[in-house]
Amino acid sequence: MANVKEFSVEEKLNGLVTLQKTESKLDELRILKGELPMEVADLEDEITGLTARQTRVEEEINGVTEFIQQRKDAIKESEGLIAKYEKQSENVKNNREFEAINKETEMQQLEIKLAEKHIKDATEEISEKAGTLEKAKKNIALKDGILSTKKSELDKIIAANEKEEKHYSKLASEAKEHVDPRLLASYEKIRKSYRNGLAVVPVERDACGGCFYYVPPQKQSEIKQHKKVIICENCGRILVDEELANNIEVK
Repeated sequence: MANVKEFSVEEKLNGLVTLQKTESKLDELRILKGELPMEVADLEDEITGLTARQTRVEEEINGVTEFIQQRKDAIKESEGLIAKYEKQSENVKNNREFEAINKETEMQQLEIKLAEKHIKDATEEISEKAGTLEKAKKNIALKDGILSTKKSELDKIIAANEKEEKHYSKLASEAKEHVDPRLLASYEKIRKSYRNGLAVVPVERDACGGCFYYVPPQKQSEIKQHKKVIICENCGRILVDEELANNIEVK
C-alpha cells in the first residue's frame, strides 16, 4: 500500500497560499486575453454555420438548375412528338385519325406550356437563391476578416505571455503536490465558486480579504496559531493571517 504523506497544518496553509498566489498570477495572464478566446470561438462557430448555409443554398441552386434542364429536355421531346404528329397528319385516312393526332398535338403543346411555366418559376427561384448566396458569401468574408484580426490579437498576447504562463503553470502543478488532496479538492471547489478565483485570503483590518466580513479577535488568534484550517463563516473561503500571506512570494 502506497504511503500517503501527512502534512502539518502550517505546511497545508503554506501550500495553499503558494498555490493561490501562483494561480492568481495565471488568472492575471488570462485576463490580459480578455474575451478574445471566447470571441474567436464564437466567430469560428458562426462561420461554420454560415458556410453550411452557403453549401446548402448552392446545393439547392444545383437542384433547381437540374430541374430546369429536365424541363428543357421535356420541351424538346414534346416538340419532336409534335413534328412527328404533323407529319402523320398528312397521311390521315379519316376524321377519327385526324382528331386523335390533333388531341395528341394539343396535349404536347400543353406539356410545353407547363414546362415553360416551370422553367420561369425555377429561374426566378434561382435568382432569389443567388441573392441569398451572395449575401452569405459577403457575410462569411466579413466574419473571416474579423476572425483573422481577433486571432492575430490573441496570438500576439499568447506569444508575449507564453513563457510566463508555462512558468506559473509548472509552479502551480508543483504547489498542488504539497497540498493535502482533500484540502486541495475543497480549495478547487471554493475557487470555482468565485469569479476572481480567490479561495485562500488573508485577514486584513479585522476582516476576511474576500468578502470583508468581520473576523472576531478570538478567531484571528486561532488563525495566527496555524493549528487548524479555518474558513470564513460568511463566504466559505480559507482564511490565513496576513503575515503568512506576505511571507510567501511567487516569482
